[in-house]
Amino acid sequence: MKHVIHTLNKAFDNRVRLGVMAVLMANETVSFNELKEALDLTDGNLASHVSALEKAGYVAVSKQFVGKKPNTTYSASVEGKQAFQNHLTALEKLLRPSG
Repeated sequence: MKHVIHTLNKAFDNRVRLGVMAVLMANETVSFNELKEALDLTDGNLASHVSALEKAGYVAVSKQFVGKKPNTTYSASVEGKQAFQNHLTALEKLLRPSG
């Protein structure tokens, strides 16, 4: 059990990034405003955390225009889904009683 802690992914240490990934795992795609509202975040706070997850390769970003308004949507990448699932598995192992 002592080695399980090292399998936790540092990218998900922050509660906002953990929340972003949880929402993206439950939804195929989520708009910036939906994600901001679901997590009760400011624009800048959400943007910086999503950017960190995008740099890690865990989140795919799609930018387009709907009419004249910009619309940004996010989805968990295949790599991101696997990394998050591995993180959850490690957490579950920590929660199990040793024996």
